[in-house]
Amino acid sequence: MATLALASWATNLTYANLTPSVVDAAVKSVYNWAGCAIGGYGQDAPQIALHTTLPFFGGHATSSILGSNGSSKGSTFGEGFGVFADAQVAALVNGIASHVDDYDDTHLETIIHPAGVVASALLAVAEAAAEAGWKEGPISGRDFLTAFVAGVEAECKLGLAVSPEHYDAGWHITSTAGSVGAAVAVGRLLGLPTAAMQHAIGVAATQVVGMQEFFGSMTKSFHVGRAAQGGLLAALLARNGYTGSLQALEARYGWTHVVSTRENATAYFAELGRDGKWEIERNTFKPFPCGIVMHPTIDGCIQLRRQASGEGKDVGAVRSVELRVNPHVLVLTGKTDPQTGLEGKFSIYHAAAVGLLYGEATPSQFTDAVVMDRTVIAMRQKVHVATDEGVSDDQAYVSITFEDGDTLEKHIEHAVGSLENPLAEADLKKKFMDQVSKQIGEVRAERAYKAFTNIGNMTDIGKIRMLY
Repeated sequence: MATLALASWATNLTYANLTPSVVDAAVKSVYNWAGCAIGGYGQDAPQIALHTTLPFFGGHATSSILGSNGSSKGSTFGEGFGVFADAQVAALVNGIASHVDDYDDTHLETIIHPAGVVASALLAVAEAAAEAGWKEGPISGRDFLTAFVAGVEAECKLGLAVSPEHYDAGWHITSTAGSVGAAVAVGRLLGLPTAAMQHAIGVAATQVVGMQEFFGSMTKSFHVGRAAQGGLLAALLARNGYTGSLQALEARYGWTHVVSTRENATAYFAELGRDGKWEIERNTFKPFPCGIVMHPTIDGCIQLRRQASGEGKDVGAVRSVELRVNPHVLVLTGKTDPQTGLEGKFSIYHAAAVGLLYGEATPSQFTDAVVMDRTVIAMRQKVHVATDEGVSDDQAYVSITFEDGDTLEKHIEHAVGSLENPLAEADLKKKFMDQVSKQIGEVRAERAYKAFTNIGNMTDIGKIRMLY
C-alpha cells in the first residue's frame, strides 16, 4: 500500500507539522534553487528550450521564467520585460535553467537534486493557480513551503527505497523520482483528495525519464525540466478526474519493480514526517558547479594550492597528481578528455586541474574556453586516479608531486558542502549573489535574495517575480 501511504501523508500534511528546522531547510533549498535558475538562464540549454517551446506550445502566459530580464509582464522577448509563459513551459525552462550549471542542492544519500524538479513545477502552478481557476485565492508562502516539503520528502524517500540499485543501473534518479515529487507537491498545493493524489503519483511515475548516458550534455538538465513538467501535468490531470493506477509504485509491474531490482518503499514511507527522519534536513548545497562526487577532490586541490603558495612553490611545476577516491567517481565523472564546459563538469581530471591552477571552481572554470585551454589540458594529463571502496563519497586523498621531487598531501575527510561540513549562511548568500548578479545585476540580485529568503511570510507567491 505504498502509493496510498504516500498520498495519505501528503494530503494531510500541514504547515503546523513542519518543525522550525524543516522550514529553515526548505527556505534555503528554495532560494538556492532560485539562484541556480536565475543564474543558469543565460546558458544555451534553457535559451534553446524556451525559444523552441514558447512559439509552438505556449498557452496563456501565467508563469514567469525566473532569469529573464525585467520584472514587467510581457509576451515578447523585448528589453526590460520578463518572459512569462504557460505553466508547463515555465516549469520546463526553469527546471532546465536550475540544473544546467550542476550547482543545485543535493541529497547525498540518493544523489537526488531535490529542489529543481519540485520547485520548478510548484512555482509555475502557484503563479498560475488563481488566474487559471485551479485554486481559489492566492497561494501563501506557508502553503508553498508545505507543498514543497511534501514533494521533496516524496522524491527522496522514493529514491531511498530503490537505492543504490536504481542509480547503479544507469537511471538519472533526480528526474525519475523527481517527477513523483513534483506531482505530490503540486497535488498538495491544489488540495487533491487522497485518491486523486494516488492517480497523480501514477501518472507521474509512468513518465519515468532520465538516463546517465546524457551526463555532460544539455539533456541532463532537460531531464529535470521534463520531470517538473510531467509531474505538474500529472497533478492537473488527476485533479480533473484522470485515472491511472492506485498502486502505481508497489504493483508487480509498477514503478519500483520496473526501475530497480530492490525496493523498500513501504518502510521508507512509514518514516514520513517523523522527528529525525525529514530528508529535507539532510539536503546539502554545492560549493562547486559540477558532479558532487568530484567535490572532495576539488576541495583538496584548492587547499593544496594554498599550501604550495604559502611554501613558495609554483603549481605550474607540478609533475603528477595522484587521487584516491570512491569508485563512484570514475563511474560518474571519468571523462578523461572533455571537449565542452558541460563535459568538464563530469571530469575528475578537469576538476583536479582547475582546483590546482585557479584555486577555485566556479562556473567560470567550467566553460568551453577553460576546458580547451592548453595549460588546463596539460594539467589534466598529469592526474592519475585510483579507486578505493573504503573511501566514502565525501572523501578524497590528494597528493601532488613537484618536478624537484617534493610532495604535498591532503586528506579530505568531509568535503565542504557536505552534511558534516556545510556551507554557512554567508556562503549561501554569496553563491546566490554571484549567480544572480551576472544575469540581472547586483541591485536586483539583492532584491531577489530578499524576496526568496522571505518566501515563508508572503501572502501571494504569484507576486514574487514582481519583487525584483
